[in-house]
Amino acid sequence: MAVASAAPGSIFCKQLLFSLLVFILLCDACQKIYLRVPSHLRAETLVGKVNLEECLKSPSLILSSDPAFRILEDGSIYTTRDLILSSERKSFSIFLSDGERQEQQEIKVVLSARENKAPKKRHTKDTALKRSKRRWAPIPASLMENSLGPFPQHVQQIQSDAAQNYTIFYSISGPGVDKEPFNLFYIEKDTGDIFCTRSIDREKYEQFALYGYATTADGYAPEYPLPLIIKIEDDNDNAPYFEHKMTIFTVPENCRSGTSVGQVSATDLDEPDTLHTRLKYKILQQIPDHPKHFSIHPDTGVITTTTPFLDREKCDTYQLIMEVRDMGGQPFGLFNTGTITISLEDENDNPPSFTETSYVTEVEENRIDVEILRMKVQDQDLPNTPHSKAVYTILQGNENGNFKISTDPNTNEGVLCVVKPLNYEVNRQVILKVGVVNEAQFSKAANLQTPTMCTTTVTVKIIDSDEGPECHPPVKVIQSQDGFPAGQELLGYKALDPETASGEGLRYQKLGDEDNWFEINEHTGNLRTLKVLDRESKFVKNNQYNISVVAVDAVGRSCTGTLVVHLDDYNDHPPQIDKEVTICQNNEDFAVLKPVDPDGPENGPPFQFFLDNSASKNWNLEQKDGKTAILRQRQNLDYDYYSVPIQIKDRHGLVATHVLTVRVCDCSTPSECRTNGKSARDIRPNVILGRWAILAMVLGSVLLLCILFTCFCVTAKRTVKKCFPEDIAQQNLIVSNTEGPGEEVTEANIRLPMQTSNICDTSMSVGTVGGQGIKTQQSFEMVKGGYTLDSNKGGGHQTLESVKGVGQGDTGRYTYTDWQSFTQPRLGEKVYLCGQDEEHKHCEDYVRSYNYEGKGSLAGSVGCCSDRQEEEGLEFLDQLEPKFRTLAKTCIKK
Repeated sequence: MAVASAAPGSIFCKQLLFSLLVFILLCDACQKIYLRVPSHLRAETLVGKVNLEECLKSPSLILSSDPAFRILEDGSIYTTRDLILSSERKSFSIFLSDGERQEQQEIKVVLSARENKAPKKRHTKDTALKRSKRRWAPIPASLMENSLGPFPQHVQQIQSDAAQNYTIFYSISGPGVDKEPFNLFYIEKDTGDIFCTRSIDREKYEQFALYGYATTADGYAPEYPLPLIIKIEDDNDNAPYFEHKMTIFTVPENCRSGTSVGQVSATDLDEPDTLHTRLKYKILQQIPDHPKHFSIHPDTGVITTTTPFLDREKCDTYQLIMEVRDMGGQPFGLFNTGTITISLEDENDNPPSFTETSYVTEVEENRIDVEILRMKVQDQDLPNTPHSKAVYTILQGNENGNFKISTDPNTNEGVLCVVKPLNYEVNRQVILKVGVVNEAQFSKAANLQTPTMCTTTVTVKIIDSDEGPECHPPVKVIQSQDGFPAGQELLGYKALDPETASGEGLRYQKLGDEDNWFEINEHTGNLRTLKVLDRESKFVKNNQYNISVVAVDAVGRSCTGTLVVHLDDYNDHPPQIDKEVTICQNNEDFAVLKPVDPDGPENGPPFQFFLDNSASKNWNLEQKDGKTAILRQRQNLDYDYYSVPIQIKDRHGLVATHVLTVRVCDCSTPSECRTNGKSARDIRPNVILGRWAILAMVLGSVLLLCILFTCFCVTAKRTVKKCFPEDIAQQNLIVSNTEGPGEEVTEANIRLPMQTSNICDTSMSVGTVGGQGIKTQQSFEMVKGGYTLDSNKGGGHQTLESVKGVGQGDTGRYTYTDWQSFTQPRLGEKVYLCGQDEEHKHCEDYVRSYNYEGKGSLAGSVGCCSDRQEEEGLEFLDQLEPKFRTLAKTCIKK
């Protein structure tokens, strides 16, 4: 094949494997490089190599602008994925950077895609360069690890066919050359001989993958980079070793022969699957060494038992000194040792046994919850485990449940206690048989026989003590008849003294008798009836009446018993029935009668019902099931109460006549009939009020309220009139700007200008304690010439003089009586109208604001039209006379 014609020293190369051609044209090392490659490139394919050092010495960073290519440190260009070059050219850049020198360089790489064609001949006289596949691709080389040299040691030689016509220079790269470990290999540039500079450890480097390069003097590469594999042959330089220097296995005692104990494993760092790593195991020593209980498989390292007689109680731990050797266990193989500890797990193969064959103890009679004996056992199994913890059982002698035995968790002893009183008079000693086993079941090993339970005997001697009386049995039942008469004697409760076996000297008392039916004989304990015995009493439960009795001896010791009087039923109560029933016409026209007999079932139903002849005209009685009957109307009756005589007889013929009150009602349920207000003796028809009746009642109520309110207003008017005494009006009406109290008013004309048609809520301007003046819409004015009053009423101007008959020129003094006769009727009229009109039509000026006219007044407004939001008190008027307070009350809004 040929290179581009523009370049001097062009080389024609022949196509090799799969017609892949790589042309390298180095135009300007730091400017642009042309590579001609096939149109299809597979991943991890070497595209070419660039001499990076010619552009930048020791670059610290090498980057590719196209992620489809990666650049190695030696300048080799590899594809990262499969590529198809659809266009004629593909370019990318290689960026070089030196961080220390702050230098950067860019190399432009242009890839040209070309179809595989026969190489062109430059000239007939040129000699073609042919590649020898055999010479350029040698077989993999190998080196022995830990080689002793001499160094440098020749490894292999590479040559290119292009060296036949041109000068070729060889170079290598990869681990051991320009990567870790550095400088392990080098190549002679002219001959292609590769040498190793020192010995190699295979456990660190199993092989080295190098690349060889052949280039001409002007930098052309006539060959592909040559992969070189140098394999390091293994040397048996590593002895096998156990992964754990101390290994612990466990195995149950008394296990079968051949039981697997565990498996040991060792590691050899030499080359796997070779004689150097073929390991053999063996047991060098067993401690203790006799008898031999264990063996090991030489290839797998599995340890097994050889006998079934491993006994933890004799030896609980064994140690095995193990050896592992490579080279298949040959004597010249390397070896190592380790220690294996085998612990025996405890099995319940030793039954517990009592330390003594029999025990003797004693206890006082009637003592309970007392410890009387502790028993020890011995067990060779592992302490504080279910294999050695004891469980005690009383096998014989405790039929009455007087004793209980338990295990002390701390000492493993058996603790014997008395839980039920013992009686010396009944039994003076008790012999118990006690057995013991472990919590865990006995081992079922083949070499063991199931043992029998270990037992012992315990003799308990009972010590006599002076006891009080005994009430035995605690509950005694006696029979009696229902209706048993008063004054009769019944057999009572009997207690015994255990020392004398008799009841002599005991005194009896009654503790409980709910209805006081009996009295008790102090010496004999017999009962005497105080009342007739009634089985139907509420104090009798299940035909039984209970009496509590206490028996006391001479020294005050006592016992308590219960005497149950069982009363046999007697037919002394006839059937009973409710005296009143209700029939709701809207639901059913009958009533169900359910009589009840207080006597027992044998004296009760079936019942027979009989209707009196006087009631058969309107009523019919139907017997249903012997327990109930149906009372039905023969025709629809009026709503009323009816008396119906009925006889009811029980099974033994005891009869009772009942007058039944039947209420016939217009209802759906009896409760509706009762809620309508019907009494037990009167029936009234339902009254339903219509809307006009309800309206009349409401209007009547309103009219009554109006009358009451009118009376209240008239009464208030009269009260106001009486509040003014018949004297001079001192300190009641004074000039508004007068600071003193003022004793008289002369030549003053009082005029009330009425600016609206309202006649309620008249406001006045009056003098206050502090001299504060109050201005309102309607006010009294003090004018010279007399009192005047403006009024719209009648359309005229009415004055106090006209009322009194005094002329304008009269400057005389008016008395308070004249003022009262003029103002009182008008004020009363206003109060009355305000009370009648809730909407205050006569009071449109009802709320008005007073103008501020001064400071320091201790009294508030007395006007009834004040704009204060809450009612003022009258405490400030305490300094004024009662006359003025009455007027203020009248004007205050209620």
